Amino acid sequence: MNANGKIPFLDLVTPHRELEGELLSVFKSALHSAGFIGGRMVDEFEQAFAKATEVEHCVGVGSGTDALRFALLAAGVGPGDTVVTVPNTFIATAEAISQAGALFDFVDSDEKTHTMDVEKLRAYLETDCLPELGTGRVVSRRTGSPVTAVIPVHLYGQMADMDPILALAERYQLVVIEDACQAHGAEYFSKKQNRWRKAGSMGRAATFSFYPGKNLGACGEAGAVTTDDEKLAGRIRMLRDHGQSRKYHHDLEGYNGRLHAIQAGILSAKLEHLTRWNSQRCQSAELYNSLFAPMAGSVGTPHQPSWSRPVYHLYVIRTPERDGLQRYLTEAGIGTGIHYPIPIHLQVVYASLGWKRGDFPVAETAADEVLSLPMFPGLRSQAQQRVVDTICEFASTRSVR
Repeated sequence: MNANGKIPFLDLVTPHRELEGELLSVFKSALHSAGFIGGRMVDEFEQAFAKATEVEHCVGVGSGTDALRFALLAAGVGPGDTVVTVPNTFIATAEAISQAGALFDFVDSDEKTHTMDVEKLRAYLETDCLPELGTGRVVSRRTGSPVTAVIPVHLYGQMADMDPILALAERYQLVVIEDACQAHGAEYFSKKQNRWRKAGSMGRAATFSFYPGKNLGACGEAGAVTTDDEKLAGRIRMLRDHGQSRKYHHDLEGYNGRLHAIQAGILSAKLEHLTRWNSQRCQSAELYNSLFAPMAGSVGTPHQPSWSRPVYHLYVIRTPERDGLQRYLTEAGIGTGIHYPIPIHLQVVYASLGWKRGDFPVAETAADEVLSLPMFPGLRSQAQQRVVDTICEFASTRSVR
């Protein structure tokens, strides 16, 4: 709770004050070495994050969007391909597909988890696509091009149901790129492997954003791709640096998508605290759940499947009175967010592609009802109690599901 009595949606000031000495040390190191692009700090972060994600390789890039674009390009996805994903995600997921030259198509999300609905993916591949002669792949009826990749989005800090997604991908020869931009440290229990797997370790590659508000956030833009594929990692290293295999030797046409050394150093310092911060988020989520228990049936709270260990990048409730509730909370000095108010298929920029309301009803209903409550490490129990009490006050005078 702030000194003025307001409860922020996100507190980015406190953790940076706590780590001020460590972060200033990173900046001084960069000043003294003049190592601003690439170099030791980037290498050290890549090694540390690969270890934390339980993969062989991590390639730091300029943003989460760069990570998605480069992962697709490095996996061979491009013009003439269709990539299937979900419409309830940040637009960068679709932008990256388009910027790789491919087309995108959607399947709806699961009513409970808000992540990709596996049965709808199965139905899409079986009924909304046609077999491609001689390849074993399928062609999207909508785009007319082969479906070559799938991007499951680990939304709000919870992983998608990866085992059946990977099984379908193997059957239909699809590349799986995990969008783990909200899932730093999240885990999934793979029945197939009989063990917990980290977000970012299950697909051909995975992408992370380190935008400042993420569970692991930089002090600016940053991202990364994780993979066990050495060749793919090497290609991304070239893509991020103008296609250079070594200085002034350009093996392909690339981009300026490098991770800055100062951001890498900041991320290394923060990575040491990620497990603790995630634990605090989970504790806050448990408290929210218990405080909302008496309102069961009135306010929808996050669903956590048995196979999931989420990290609660966001704590998202659902109510058909969302807009009125958000205004009520704002007037009470409580910050909130909406993730996301317009599904991608209904965005103005994609109007020419012909999607309409009703095409993906689960995602559309969620967009009308989801509300993200205050969630960050260090969130005080008294603040959470006030948040829930205020929602109860609103519910007592309104019809809230």
